[in-house]
Amino acid sequence: MGATYDFSGRCALVTGGASGIGLAAAERLRAEGAKVAVFDRKPAGGGLSIEGDISSSADVDAAVRRVEDELGPIDILVNSAGVPGASLRTADMPDDEWRHVMAVNADGTFFACRAVVPGMVERGYGRIVLVSSIAGKEGNPMAPAYSASKAAVIALTKALGKDLAQTGVLVNCVAPAVIETPILGGLTPEHVDYMVERIPVGRMGTPDEVAALICWLASDECTFSTGATYDISGGRAVY
Repeated sequence: MGATYDFSGRCALVTGGASGIGLAAAERLRAEGAKVAVFDRKPAGGGLSIEGDISSSADVDAAVRRVEDELGPIDILVNSAGVPGASLRTADMPDDEWRHVMAVNADGTFFACRAVVPGMVERGYGRIVLVSSIAGKEGNPMAPAYSASKAAVIALTKALGKDLAQTGVLVNCVAPAVIETPILGGLTPEHVDYMVERIPVGRMGTPDEVAALICWLASDECTFSTGATYDISGGRAVY
């Protein structure tokens, strides 16, 4: 591990924290002193684990209330919950698949932000880090719903960052290229190969590499950035 941050006294909620990028972020936040709650469809070890559906605003609101009751006010939100969707061309995408991906990736991100923002604004402090994707900037073939949903995350980051710019709450997102996580299990080998072939460094990223960026954005070291998208793509995105 390189740089470290002092999260002592901070309370973090990590959605999608039972695996992949969310798990790496939760573990690093916890290792650096934060009280960490994980919200996911499946149980997570190491601290407060809350099971629920990110696409349900009721589940998200209940999770936030439970974190506040058991750990205290939420200072940090890392929203990593997401699904890749089926590898389908746009014309072959059925209604229910489109709606499922948008509900988890776009609606869920909005619900999580809406639930934590009032308390953060009231206290005059907060760090919100959303997980988008390079697909949200460039679009990937065979991934119309995923690409559209991750573009929505980027747009929400911009809007919310500006909404909260003078409140002490900073909102940023990360846009990884393909990262070696369980989410790849839902994609075809051709889909994964397409993404990896476009990474100049010639490999997938790791969850720990993304978590390092997330933790800087969630820390007090980040003071003059909001509404921004940070690429972590092995050279695929350079502007």
